[in-house]
Amino acid sequence: MKKFASAVAVTLLGASLAFAAAGDGREGGHGWGRHGGKRGGFGAKLAQELNVTDAQKAQIKSLKEASRQQNAAFFEQSRATMKEYFTAKEANDTAKMDSLKPAVDAARAQMKQIRATENASIASVLTPDQNAKWQQLKADRAARHQKHEQQ
Repeated sequence: MKKFASAVAVTLLGASLAFAAAGDGREGGHGWGRHGGKRGGFGAKLAQELNVTDAQKAQIKSLKEASRQQNAAFFEQSRATMKEYFTAKEANDTAKMDSLKPAVDAARAQMKQIRATENASIASVLTPDQNAKWQQLKADRAARHQKHEQQ
């Protein structure tokens, strides 16, 4: 449950979990974070690994900010729904949880779509070589995540 809550919180705070691609297993190795490279914006480590120019960084930052503003109402509503769901879970109110489950699932699907749209926008800013490296870093991160989930 803690893993789920953490994943939802990270997703809701910027819909940028998909961008946290870089990292070698050490804390703070996430790349597309808005908090000093830890999560949510564009991290220095990933920018360095991809050899991203300052102009590209500015474009990516602008794209992410526009997405954040465009989806602000959705994220606010999603946070409220998730909070209500977790409150019901803590109270062991299965009826309430069951009634909120479709809204939670719909929010997850919409978050996934938002991330996909942001990914496509960012990919359009990167060179083909940078994009290939980024896709590889994301695949590596997904593999590490899956391995961790299996443990």
